[in-house]
Amino acid sequence: MTVRAVIFDFGGVFVDSPFDAAVTAAASLDVDPAAMLEIVFGSYELDTDHAWHRLERGEIPLTEARDLIMAASTAEGGPLLDPFELLMALGGGGVREEMVDFVRAARTAGLATSILTNNAQEFADFWKPLLPLDELFDDVVDSSFVGLRKPDARIYELALERLGVSAAEAVFIDDAPGNVAAARQLGMSAVLIGTKRSDQPRAIEELHQLTGVPR
Repeated sequence: MTVRAVIFDFGGVFVDSPFDAAVTAAASLDVDPAAMLEIVFGSYELDTDHAWHRLERGEIPLTEARDLIMAASTAEGGPLLDPFELLMALGGGGVREEMVDFVRAARTAGLATSILTNNAQEFADFWKPLLPLDELFDDVVDSSFVGLRKPDARIYELALERLGVSAAEAVFIDDAPGNVAAARQLGMSAVLIGTKRSDQPRAIEELHQLTGVPR
């Protein structure tokens, strides 16, 4: 079936990955990176009642999520992990302009484009001004405003419905394996971008191949 739309994650696609920032922070604290990611962000293979997941569904405010995560980090004698400190490590690399260029090329080729992001309401004033959203995207689905988060199938279905396309007509890109797997399970073509900036060219090439967007 002809591809009619491309759906993009935000963090890890247009800016540096929060997962990579957590790994860097873990090294400075002499903490196992996988353990840190699990404590601070919860499993990104699942949608659970972890405090960060509840934040991304808009169920609790950022301050409450932070308090719960810090309490959990020290519950068994571990070091205090403050998600704010991890988040401050983000943004240093700026926007990935090559990915923005691909969005422009996709729109020129007649494809619909959308952002589907797991996010917090409190972050909206920070991340939304980083891109000219109205120019680049037909729609933005922010988990914290719709009460659903990836990898819940319903948020993908919502994004597809709002674009007016079927799963088979869409390509999705994300930096979390669980989110990519969920998209594929629904019948979407999907690209897993690595957490490093050096992974971007391969991902963009795969997007070109899947969508037929000219280089």
